[in-house]
Amino acid sequence: MSDLTLFFAPDTCARVSMIALEEAERPYKTELIAFMRGDHRSPRYLALNPKGRVPTLIVDGRVLTENVAILLWLAARFPEANLLPQYEDAFDKAQLVADLTYYASQLHPIVTRLRFPQYFCDIPGGAPRVFEMAELAMRPNFAVIDRRLAGREWWYGDCWSVMDAYINWVWFRVTAAGFDGSECPHFAHHDERIKQRPSVQRALRRNSEAAEQLNAQGLAVKYSGAAP
Repeated sequence: MSDLTLFFAPDTCARVSMIALEEAERPYKTELIAFMRGDHRSPRYLALNPKGRVPTLIVDGRVLTENVAILLWLAARFPEANLLPQYEDAFDKAQLVADLTYYASQLHPIVTRLRFPQYFCDIPGGAPRVFEMAELAMRPNFAVIDRRLAGREWWYGDCWSVMDAYINWVWFRVTAAGFDGSECPHFAHHDERIKQRPSVQRALRRNSEAAEQLNAQGLAVKYSGAAP
């Protein structure tokens, strides 16, 4: 059995990898990264992940970073968990990778601008404009997702996968920042369904406990979202 340790921070995209680990029902340890304390820039952490980001998964002493890589590895290591569809055809496998990278490379940067607009423009009044432009960029993507979920329970139809965890993290992040998701009822219903999964509930409990710990220490990250 592999020795697994996930480095994470509350509410970040590391939540996706955490849900995958919970779904696989394999023992794993966690290490909390407090960004406000600078843990992500500590020599110890940078020795593991020079990018200074989460998630980082340690597998028997070996380091794996980036959600896409972690999710693909977990799906291959624990096929019985059905974290992703198991395809034999190379084209179908490539399409699966395209789905994962769509969220990691196209939507995640927009999420960051909606959550932290102040980091992308430091002139007076710049943050609200960054949020507005990110909101405009996200809307057609939400429309694509909403159409995909129309008439189906999960991203891949009747079968849940870690893709559903990834799209739900995007929904959670941006609607909590003030993005109006009312035009996407199928996406909203997806959010309601996924919260009923035991694996998601366990991951959310871990997330909440970590957030409370950081808040008690005065280390909670402050978000701007739709800043006035």
